[in-house]
Amino acid sequence: MKIAVYPGSFDPITLGHLNIIRRAAAIFDKVYVCVMINSGKRPLFTREERMDLIRRTVKHYRNVEVDTSDELLVSYAKQKGARVIVKGLRAVSDFDWEFQTALANKKIEPEIDTVFLASSEKYTYLSSTVVKEMARYGADLSGFVPREIIGDITGAVASNG
Repeated sequence: MKIAVYPGSFDPITLGHLNIIRRAAAIFDKVYVCVMINSGKRPLFTREERMDLIRRTVKHYRNVEVDTSDELLVSYAKQKGARVIVKGLRAVSDFDWEFQTALANKKIEPEIDTVFLASSEKYTYLSSTVVKEMARYGADLSGFVPREIIGDITGAVASNG
């Protein structure tokens, strides 16, 4: 069985993230979407809330499971039996950081590879940060995040000021 892990902070999940999940689910037998902590970010949603938002948007993918981990990514992947970490790339600037991280991960766990999926051109500008900023100004989020979670985002932004 080909197992992959797609890690991220997903705060919140965007249509760009879903595009990567859909494509990874078509390639691998099992995909773990793993909500990780990014110490450099102050999240809008708790980890449990992010997992719920993702589950609501990927429920129709039978081979996708939503999870979370405090472990080192490669340790988590190894525990799940994954041989691949999936990373989405929006721009060359993403590649620099992701390539360095992939090399470090390979040094720690040589049997785990990183696969880069280029973002669909219509999502190259899209990030969770952009979505949160747009929500703060009351913009229509329907072209940026799944419809199922728009109310969650606007509500969270409104209650957090």
